[in-house]
Amino acid sequence: MTGTDAQADRLAVLHAEAFVAPDTPWSAAAFADLLAQAGVFAVEHEGGFILMRAVADEAEILTLAVRPAARRRGLGAVLVGEGAVAAAARGASRIFLEVAEDNAGARALYARTGFAEAGRRRGYYAGIDGVRRDALVLELNLAATLP
Repeated sequence: MTGTDAQADRLAVLHAEAFVAPDTPWSAAAFADLLAQAGVFAVEHEGGFILMRAVADEAEILTLAVRPAARRRGLGAVLVGEGAVAAAARGASRIFLEVAEDNAGARALYARTGFAEAGRRRGYYAGIDGVRRDALVLELNLAATLP
């Protein structure tokens, strides 16, 4: 098993703990495929992680997962902050993400960390319950938020 395989396994286990119906957790194979792509990186803490891709002057949050037992303690904001610093170090000046419109907790986290709505993708998320949910596209201007 390679280091990337071990990391993919860790991320998949944590993702499965954090994402339950109607969300679909990602497999270890999906994480391994992403981690093998240029510009993809993870910031990990014991209770969670953020997976991002930085290309040219833009970064994207691919997923953020926090174990249920570690929620409401500020870890999500720490991960977003550390991910933003890592993305800026890779040349990004803006970060984008999609979040389900009905995910109030995630939307509140991103609002607290400086993200603003930049668009909407209708029916973007397909839950295991078969219901399609809209995604809000959020953006963070790193030049305005990082020292």
